[in-house]
Amino acid sequence: MKAYLQRMGRSLQLPVAVLPAAALLVGIGHWLPQKWAAAQFLQSGGNAILTNLALLFAGGLALGMSKDKDGASALAGLVAFIVPVYVLDPAQVSTLLGIKLSAVDPAFAAIKGNVLIGIIAGLVAAALYNRFHETKLPMALSFFSGKRLVPILASLVMLVVSLVLLFVWPPLYEALVSFAKFIVGLGAVGAGLYGFFNRLLIPTGLHQALNSVFWFNVAGINDIGKFWAGEGVKGVTGMYQAGFFPVMMFGLPAGAYAIYKNARPERKRETASLMLAGAFASFFTGVTEPLEFSFMFVAWPLYVIHAVFTGISLAFAAFMHWTAGFTFSAGLVDFVLSSHLPIANMPYMLLVQGLVMAVIYYFGFDFAIKKFNLMTPGREPVEETTDADTDIEVATDSSDDKYTVTAKKVYAAIGGKDNITDIENCTTRLRLQLKDTDKVNKAAIRGAGAVGMNVLDKTNIQIVIGTEVQFVADALTKLFETGAPISNVANSPAAPAKPIVDPNINSGAVDTFYSVAQGQLLDIEQVSDPTFAQKMLGDGYAIEPVNGEVVSPIDGEILTIFPTKHAIGLKTTDGLEVLVHMGLDTVELKGAPFDIKVKQGQKVKHGDVLANADLQAIKDAGKKSTMIVIVTNMPNVAYMKFAELDRSIAANNEVVKVTVK
Repeated sequence: MKAYLQRMGRSLQLPVAVLPAAALLVGIGHWLPQKWAAAQFLQSGGNAILTNLALLFAGGLALGMSKDKDGASALAGLVAFIVPVYVLDPAQVSTLLGIKLSAVDPAFAAIKGNVLIGIIAGLVAAALYNRFHETKLPMALSFFSGKRLVPILASLVMLVVSLVLLFVWPPLYEALVSFAKFIVGLGAVGAGLYGFFNRLLIPTGLHQALNSVFWFNVAGINDIGKFWAGEGVKGVTGMYQAGFFPVMMFGLPAGAYAIYKNARPERKRETASLMLAGAFASFFTGVTEPLEFSFMFVAWPLYVIHAVFTGISLAFAAFMHWTAGFTFSAGLVDFVLSSHLPIANMPYMLLVQGLVMAVIYYFGFDFAIKKFNLMTPGREPVEETTDADTDIEVATDSSDDKYTVTAKKVYAAIGGKDNITDIENCTTRLRLQLKDTDKVNKAAIRGAGAVGMNVLDKTNIQIVIGTEVQFVADALTKLFETGAPISNVANSPAAPAKPIVDPNINSGAVDTFYSVAQGQLLDIEQVSDPTFAQKMLGDGYAIEPVNGEVVSPIDGEILTIFPTKHAIGLKTTDGLEVLVHMGLDTVELKGAPFDIKVKQGQKVKHGDVLANADLQAIKDAGKKSTMIVIVTNMPNVAYMKFAELDRSIAANNEVVKVTVK
């Protein structure tokens, strides 16, 4: 049941991911003068999404809970939803029961927009899809076999469900509304209790079920829907959202600073990298899991304190009637969009509250860490890792992007295809079902760059990757489907030793590397991406460019050009493999800003133009334009000698000499 509910929580992320689009439309619409037709037009577009959440939940849940995520399951979910919505419409109920329309229970009027109906429809459709999508009918009916059969069965089953709801729905809805009235009647106390349990349930992934009661139209509270639609009571509607802003924008980042301050001196640098990345994600987007999972299990008393502080924040904001809203999470982006809505009440006071929460979090965390000697990140002693801990791998090549590299490391660490049952993901976590979680190589998981992990039981594990988890999950799924082999040298006595040097390279030779662009020279450790800064792919350097011309840093050959054009693989004349990576996270731009000037197999000299990059387009997309040069086959490098250079350099300036081992 726990695994099933976790899958539900993950599946709900798909329809919930649509809500930021609604927030953007409604938020901009309210920022514009209300006399403008454009303002009303944008608000109508956003409300079109918000008023159809139940329909989105039906399709999203059906798709997310189905075995192979086929579109037929989503169609079945939509069919399953529209049947009870139509059959139980008050006009239809009046006819079915032979009573006047005015005598129909008002509960039936609430069915169309009730998220609970959407959830029921989605779960029924997914179950039918998983059971019948490969069913073969007799020849005469073969057209309706397989996936075509599922929506038909969904309509029939939901007719039966509708018949049950005809009698069950009124008392059920009345019970839900009574519960909602009780919670709302608690006022600030109810908001505080919700905030406390919201955080406390995050380790299990079951917080989404709790959120649906308060945020959506399950029990009539519908805090998100009413807030963005401008309905409800000013200063009250939004109270189950507002208190999260001081925590996510100020409290948790301050707590992260306390964790950094208490780290061992020799571990402050790695702790700073982890905490800074988590703090930025929390402040700007409201994504808190990278921070929370970093101490959730290694210092669980601190996490309980965090849950208490969150409850206090929600209770205080509700008590003061300060409200703001979000559709994704309580970060800066949602705060700016919601603060101008008419129903928002003194939202900027939440920033003042945030400063107070920052003080509470910093000193609260600092006191607890020292008082109870909690092993937060950076306080644990440096561990010696043995080959048995980390010597496990899937072969990589120069065409692998950083997501594929991470996926291959995770794939090997969890035991490969033979130990994997199911691969899912939510906003920041891989949610994996394994045959045996005891076989997981935790040191290798950490080596893959995971922020944290949570072994739930013998078969379920969650691995926190970050907001780019979708790309890692996709790559991991491909490895699973193709049955990619793994090698575990340390645990296989008969396995041959790994080759250290490629016999095809020119041992003892010296390759000169030059600047890849005009701009500011950076040490690789200064790159704002841990994959490069921690040298997970290799060692090298980076340039913050002042123009878009990217030139070859070496004499050699073009090995590969990535399909998304954001990276080019080269090989020096002496055999060193080199990756030129244009920008950070620019794989998401699908090649749009890049004009490649070379072809695979082409011979190049240092200074030859590889590509022209539209730096402004990269920045407009919210990405960094840093140009990175790394040697990817580092076992073949004896040493690297960097030239004494000013930080500001021209394209084709000498940067480093690399001696081949």
